[in-house]
Amino acid sequence: MEDQRHQEGAAARPGGEQAAVPDPTLTEGAAPQLTVFVCAACGAALTGPLKRLPAVPEAPCRAWWEAEEMGPSPATVPSGCYAIETEPYGPPLVVAEAPGPVMPRHGTRYNVDGQPLVSRGPRGNIVMNPDDARGLTTRHASAACCGATPEGGLNQLCACGTLVATLCSDCCLPYELHLSPDHVRALPSPSPGSGPAA
Repeated sequence: MEDQRHQEGAAARPGGEQAAVPDPTLTEGAAPQLTVFVCAACGAALTGPLKRLPAVPEAPCRAWWEAEEMGPSPATVPSGCYAIETEPYGPPLVVAEAPGPVMPRHGTRYNVDGQPLVSRGPRGNIVMNPDDARGLTTRHASAACCGATPEGGLNQLCACGTLVATLCSDCCLPYELHLSPDHVRALPSPSPGSGPAA
């Protein structure tokens, strides 16, 4: 079980490689651009309007082993926001040259031979608060004591049956939902109160 969770998150690159994520550049004085993510297969909305953060925040510190009730940690990303993960996340896990975080905001992992592991999974995941997701169900959850882990890859299904995201919700891990940029689309959403001029 991982207990070293609070590593530095990678800074997100505005206007990054993933076509699913709009460029958040704003003109001075403009309202923040809000984005709704939808399933690329069926078009169903998977989130409400979300505001892009410049980087994935550090995971909140939580002494999960002292918690009175088992359950997820506080969410890494505030409600109503998202950020882009620029580092590899999820499987496959491969042998690393030296010990270090197996993936962002996670501790060190070793294989059965005692060799350190590191993620070679996809970059560009859309990281959000799991409580902001809509209409997703869990297909499977990798072995954990009380929640899902990202080690088995995509584990969240859209209502149409398409795997679109990876939930991380075990008590000793960061509480995050990673939308796959290959399985979702980003649509602009009007900012609150920005209706047509009278």
